[in-house]
Amino acid sequence: MVTVAKKITLEEFLQLPETNPASEYIQGKIIQKPMPKGRHSRLQSKLCTVINQVVETEKIAYAFTELRCTFGGISIVPDVAIFQWKNIPFTANGAIPDDFKLAPNWTIEIISPAQKANQVIGNILHCLSFGCSLGWLIDPDDDSVLVFSPGKQPALIQGENNLPVLEEIELNLTVNQLFDWLKMRG
Repeated sequence: MVTVAKKITLEEFLQLPETNPASEYIQGKIIQKPMPKGRHSRLQSKLCTVINQVVETEKIAYAFTELRCTFGGISIVPDVAIFQWKNIPFTANGAIPDDFKLAPNWTIEIISPAQKANQVIGNILHCLSFGCSLGWLIDPDDDSVLVFSPGKQPALIQGENNLPVLEEIELNLTVNQLFDWLKMRG
């Protein structure tokens, strides 16, 4: 993770070219996310696919990967940002816009070895303080998911326990099922 020490404004940050991997703007600093590796990439893409199979046709919600969300004085790029359909800021002709200036309804972060957990948790907490209903912090190193909900103590979910999802989403997924996606051979 690269942190640029020079302080700039959010508006100045948003004028900069995008980086790969993405950079985030938090408390006046630019912080580049680490390059996703195998487990991270697999979990991220599989989560989006599974969630969108359940929600897209009925226009309940949509899961985006690496979507820049700018709100509350910061600009972050959650690994997966799920927006309820009614909250997607479609353009006048019904297309997906380039800019999302609101918090997702559900944010999912997959911790990478080079990331600082508190930094990622801080992003999830910021989302919750701006209307997000659910946050997951997935840790592939210990097969667990730390779940955040507004006004509640975080819950550590493991094993055969079902993961909570947004109320209108009919998805039953255990932590073991989530991490079994990493076992692609044989």
